[in-house]
Amino acid sequence: MTLNYISADDAVKLVRPGDHIHWQCVSAPPEHLIRALVRRADDELASGAHDRNRLRDITISHMYTEGYADYALPKYQGIFQVDSFFVGTNVRKSTQAGLADYIPCSLSETSRMIASGAVGCDVVFLMVTPPDEEGYVSLGTSVDYMPTAIEKARVVIAQVNEHAPYCYGDARVHGSKITAFVHYNQPLNEAFNPPPSATDEAIGKHCAALIPDGATLQIGIGNIPTAVLAALGDHRDLGIHSEMFTDDVIPLIEKGVINGRMKKNHPGKHVAMFLKGSHRLYDFVDHNHDVLINEVSKTNDPFTIAENPRVVALNSAIEIDLSGQVCADSMGQCIFSGSGGQLDFMIGATYSEGGTPIIAMPSITSKGVSKIVPTLTAGAGVVTPRTLTRWVATEYGAVNLYGLSLRQRAKALISIAHPSAREELERAYYEQFKH
Repeated sequence: MTLNYISADDAVKLVRPGDHIHWQCVSAPPEHLIRALVRRADDELASGAHDRNRLRDITISHMYTEGYADYALPKYQGIFQVDSFFVGTNVRKSTQAGLADYIPCSLSETSRMIASGAVGCDVVFLMVTPPDEEGYVSLGTSVDYMPTAIEKARVVIAQVNEHAPYCYGDARVHGSKITAFVHYNQPLNEAFNPPPSATDEAIGKHCAALIPDGATLQIGIGNIPTAVLAALGDHRDLGIHSEMFTDDVIPLIEKGVINGRMKKNHPGKHVAMFLKGSHRLYDFVDHNHDVLINEVSKTNDPFTIAENPRVVALNSAIEIDLSGQVCADSMGQCIFSGSGGQLDFMIGATYSEGGTPIIAMPSITSKGVSKIVPTLTAGAGVVTPRTLTRWVATEYGAVNLYGLSLRQRAKALISIAHPSAREELERAYYEQFKH
C-alpha cells in the first residue's frame, strides 16, 4: 500500500470549530500532530483571526498521557478544553486548577461512551506503523478505545512513525479507514521505574504468596507490581490479561513462568490494552504474535476477565478506610489520577474461579501520613466499594476482608497499618464501635 503523505500543518486544517478530538495514551500520543494543532492555534491568536473557521470550543479527550501538553495551558482557554478519562502528570495541574476537567468512568466504559455518543468524537489523531503488505497499519503500543473512535469519527489523521512497534490484536487497522497520513519519526516515550525499595519488596512478597500457579495476572503501574513480578520466579504457568504490562514481564516470559497455558480467554497469548516501558519492551512486542494489544472494551470487560481462572488483580490506593472503602483517584475533592481499570479488574477477579483481588500499598506516604484512615478524606472518590474489597496488603502483611464484619475489618486493617498510626486508628475504632 502506497501512502500519500501531507504535512501535519495541512492535516490539522481538517479540524473544525467545536470538534471533539481523541488520541492515544502513554507512549503513543502523536506529538507531531498535537504540536501542529497547537501551532495552528498560536498562528490564529497572533493574527487576530475571527473568521468562522478559527479554532474554538475544541474538546480534547484521552487516557493517561505523558510529555507535551501545551494545549492545557491557560492561554488556550476558549480554544481547547481538556476532558480526560484519566489525569496524567502533564495535565494534572491544569485539572486541579479548573482549567481542564475529568470524566469519571471505569475505562471499560470508554468505548461504549464513544459508540453511544455520550462523549463526542469528531476527529482522531493516531500514531501508527508503516503499512504491511495487506494495507494494515498497527496502533502499536496503545489501542485504548481507538477502534471504536475510528468508526465514529469524521476525520482520522495518522502520524506514521517507523519507531512504533507492529503489534497484533485490535492494534491492526486497515489504511482505508484513515483520512490523512503524515510521516514523522518520533521516538516513543520510555518509562523506567527506580529499583523497588525495601518496603516495595516486602509488599511484593506478601502479594506473591497469594498468587497460585496457573494464575492470570493484571499488572499495574509502579514499583509494587515490579516487586511482585520479581518474586514470581518459582511460579508456574502464569498468564497475562491486563490493562497494561511493562518490561518486568519479559524475564518471566523468557523463563517460561508466564506462558498463558492455563488461560481460557486467548490461551498462550499475552493480552493488554497498552504498554508502558522501555525500548526493550517495544522491541519485544514488535511483530510478536504472542502479544495481543486489544481494545479496552475487551481487555477491561469484567465478564471477559472473569472467563480466565485464578485472576489476580493487583491495584493500589491513595487511602483506604477502616471499612474497606478504597479511594484511588483523588485527594479529597482534588482529582489526582482517575478510576482507571481498577473496578473492572476487581470485579473480574472477584467472579473469576479462584480469583484474588488485591489492594497493595505502602502503609504510609513519603510524608509519613497513614494510608489506612478512620474515614476517607471529605470528597474522596470511592473507586472500589467495601463490598468488593478482599485482600489488602502493606509491608506489614496481608489481610482478607471477605466475610468480615465492620468491626473485624477495622481490626484486620489496623494490624497492617504503620505502627505510628495504630494508636490513632485504635482510638477511632473505639469511638465508632464503643468496644
